[in-house]
Amino acid sequence: MDDIIHLLPDSVANQIAAGEVVQRPSSIIKEMVENSIDAGAENVQVLVTDGGKTNVQVIDDGKGMSETDARMSFERHATSKIQKASDLFNLSTMGFRGEALASIAAVAQVELKTRRPEDELGTYIQISGSKIETQEPVVCPAGSNFSVKNLFFNVPARRKFLKSNQTELTNVVADFQRMVLVYPDVSFTLYNNGVEMFKLPKATVRQRIVDVFGKKINADLLPIEVETSLVSISGYVGKPESSKKKGTHQYFFVNGRYMRHPYFHSAVMKAYEGLIPVGEHVSYFIYFSVETSAIDVNVHPTKTEIKFDNEQPIWQVLSAAVKETIGRFCNVPMIDFDVEGRPDIPVMGLNTSIPHQPKLSSPTYNPFKNDSETKYSRSSGWEKLYEKYTTMLPDKNNGDADLFVSLPEHTKEQEMMSSEEPHLQSSIWNDNKKNGVGMLDVFDSSVPKFQYKGKYIVVPGDAGIVVVNQHRAHVRVLFEQNMQCINTSIRPSQKELFPRVLQFDGEEVSVLEAMMEDINSLGFELSNLGGGSYSINGIPCGLEGIDIERLLHEMVASAKEQTCNIKKEAQEAMALTMAESASIVYGQVLSMVEMEHLLQDLFSTTAPARTPDGKLIYIIIEDKMLNGFF
Repeated sequence: MDDIIHLLPDSVANQIAAGEVVQRPSSIIKEMVENSIDAGAENVQVLVTDGGKTNVQVIDDGKGMSETDARMSFERHATSKIQKASDLFNLSTMGFRGEALASIAAVAQVELKTRRPEDELGTYIQISGSKIETQEPVVCPAGSNFSVKNLFFNVPARRKFLKSNQTELTNVVADFQRMVLVYPDVSFTLYNNGVEMFKLPKATVRQRIVDVFGKKINADLLPIEVETSLVSISGYVGKPESSKKKGTHQYFFVNGRYMRHPYFHSAVMKAYEGLIPVGEHVSYFIYFSVETSAIDVNVHPTKTEIKFDNEQPIWQVLSAAVKETIGRFCNVPMIDFDVEGRPDIPVMGLNTSIPHQPKLSSPTYNPFKNDSETKYSRSSGWEKLYEKYTTMLPDKNNGDADLFVSLPEHTKEQEMMSSEEPHLQSSIWNDNKKNGVGMLDVFDSSVPKFQYKGKYIVVPGDAGIVVVNQHRAHVRVLFEQNMQCINTSIRPSQKELFPRVLQFDGEEVSVLEAMMEDINSLGFELSNLGGGSYSINGIPCGLEGIDIERLLHEMVASAKEQTCNIKKEAQEAMALTMAESASIVYGQVLSMVEMEHLLQDLFSTTAPARTPDGKLIYIIIEDKMLNGFF
């Protein structure tokens, strides 16, 4: 019988290795910029075309390579960084495995021009799919110029899994930001399709953070500095009042290398416990300095997962340092009674008479009377939209109740959504009654309803007790209204008398421009002022009292998290964010009429059981469950 185990060809082995190192265009930029840093470059230019899928180019002014080194750099595991296995635990450079260029050349078309400062001529190498096509002398500046074209051209199965140009560009910007934050003493420039996105001169750490994320973040940064025998920690953390649900910038770096570390993240958030609302986060930029032998960066091919020898003590040091910083720099307002020139406070004497203020009585005033015309809302703008919306609903008294009787068609969807929660399988959907109401029992004015703790609407019925979360119910209603406005482009806009200027960082700008058409359809009017600044000239009607700047940042952050159809996901993210911001809040007291309108709108939506992000809106406590308690 013939032997069946054999060695793979180098071309196949390189493609397998590329699957670990090269995942998308941003992976190429990370590897090549790290090589530029190791080469002592002081100026690095990154140029991408079509999000990096067509071309990625990295130009530096480092020490360059000789003709032999340029050729050897594309061989597997050829490196100048390590000589023996023990060197892996004393690494001081970014790249060290010697597999990045070989992996990139295996799945792309690569051109390299490089020259050392002491050489008169440089070297030009052209490689396609691991095969060297050209190698010749060339006149070029000192340093290296790598150009990687048509990523995965010879692996169609891998190329089809690349996302849209906008999504890939977002990943490129994210990796670029991680690198530039580590090396503020190096000048960086990023171009996309010939348009400059970042131009970052040499600066301090704080100034580099401001240059990347905008001037507004400067006021929110608190310096952190601690030095122990285990670790030295420096950097900046955000003020508690700058917390946000989405769009925060959170970075850990160790010995000049970006890392992800959920355990250390919990240490930072522990320090903010009780200072920020639950579910919100703050930005931080924290730099660790430890002995190279105390960490292992060789855990993962991307080198973003790093293992520490003393994680628990470092966790305690980090949490204590953040707490100390917050306590030291977050000043509590105080009143100083010892200052000169304090204002005179009038004191009422014993003989001072108080003039009588007659009060006009109103015999028609009744404090317990509910305004039957009031609609559930947080602003008058939503009242107008609600009135417009309810005019499209059929009138049950005019023979149009068929719309509500047809609601049991959602039975299958409801059963699927509640298959894991038997008590939610409601006979609320059954239509066994001869009068044909069924679902109408929930918002029928003849059925008594009451509000519990300003959070839930409780409706008794024949099947049991229906408990509706009022905030989530309103979110579902407003979400569908917003989606309808996006699809029909009929959302009214309200002009701003004094336009506000909003600042976005480079990563947010790329996402914002991709979703600008959809933002305009919602009723926003934004003008690009350049440099990441946008003027808010108009906002959707009905958003009075809402923090528009925070809303827009959260919308962009939600869209940035999506990885597939960015336009569709951005539309849904915008609609949901606006719905959550404008919906009635917990604790808001509703009248009987308001509760009826809310329930009617909820059960007229396409999916009343859950919010767009999957949260439960109502439950049904069935009679048999109640009987079981007794």
